[in-house]
Amino acid sequence: MDFSNVSEVLLSGLLISLLFISAYLANRISAPDIIIFLLIGIGLAFFVSHSEILEFAAEVGIVLMFFMLGMEFPVNQLKKLALNIYKAGLLDLFLSFGVTVVLLLIMKQPIEIALLLGGVVYATSSSITVKLLEKNNRMTTKDSNFVLGLLVFEDIVSPLLVTIIASLFMSQALTATTLSLVLVKIIVLLAGAILIGQFIFRKLGTFVDKYVNEDFFILFMVGISLTYAGIAIQLGLSEVFGAFLAGIMLAEIRKTAMLQQTVRNLRDLLMPIFFINFGLSIELTSGISMVNVLIVLVIWSVLSKLIVGYVGGKQFGLNNVPALRAGLSFTQRGEFSMIIAGFASTQIKTLSGVFILISAIIGVTLFQFAPKIAKRVFKKEKKATLPGKI
Repeated sequence: MDFSNVSEVLLSGLLISLLFISAYLANRISAPDIIIFLLIGIGLAFFVSHSEILEFAAEVGIVLMFFMLGMEFPVNQLKKLALNIYKAGLLDLFLSFGVTVVLLLIMKQPIEIALLLGGVVYATSSSITVKLLEKNNRMTTKDSNFVLGLLVFEDIVSPLLVTIIASLFMSQALTATTLSLVLVKIIVLLAGAILIGQFIFRKLGTFVDKYVNEDFFILFMVGISLTYAGIAIQLGLSEVFGAFLAGIMLAEIRKTAMLQQTVRNLRDLLMPIFFINFGLSIELTSGISMVNVLIVLVIWSVLSKLIVGYVGGKQFGLNNVPALRAGLSFTQRGEFSMIIAGFASTQIKTLSGVFILISAIIGVTLFQFAPKIAKRVFKKEKKATLPGKI
């Protein structure tokens, strides 16, 4: 269908209205809107071609998402979090990323593809998981605190993973020299963010208090996020890593909620466009290739999170039931996986898109039944611990 003669303003208005209606319906049926947005994008791909406006809006949306994420983590808080959750976090990284890469290499996939798909499989969708926890009134349970801690660990590791994978695909070569250069650039950008945060932004508390409610203050926030994200791109790194570090810099002001509120509405407007844009890049007309790889990824993606949830939960101090409930509650993949898949070729991007969609549906289903499944699995154990029982 040819939309070349239709005003882009009209198309944009219709698209945003469609997003509103779909998000409203998703909310009514308690379904994650990410899945709905992705399906809309896949459907629109049959009628609408690539749009530079959508591409730019999607990129700004992702930058703002990581920018706000970074504002959650002053440097000292990052240290404390690492000490509390690092064992389960490293187990998660080893199983969900490392073992996935090994499995793909055994299946004769090139190292670059194995690393990219390992990144796609690694990170749980924070947005889907948090929304599910809120809607099911599970935010205050101990196993949910464990899950949230793991999500934060993944949120910290994922920008690094995105940066490394993006850099390798940009250079089209995987060598010790290339990897070392990427790590040096990451360290330089990270050190710069810490120094700027400690010596400049930490002193801006009075400035923020005075101007945060002014209309022009959003320009200050968005300008910083896009600038540091742009510096990352100039260094051959990922913009999401630069945006995350920009957020860490502003976190030193210690007024996170106030600062996040400034850009939250703009992020909420642009993030759905990111999911739509990713869906548009998935081409299903030629079918899905490497079905055997897809099946392995789906099965292992669920098993790896179950192991992490149960074993890591036990190390965290959870009993059997809440540990298994935690493992069943964060198998869904989403936004991070889409970002990493965006670097792939059309064939791998389509494979990744189908995997993300299946994973999200399975994850939401497992989350809903996690309490019942966990209780049923350990029902005998509970009976054995009752008074008078052996």
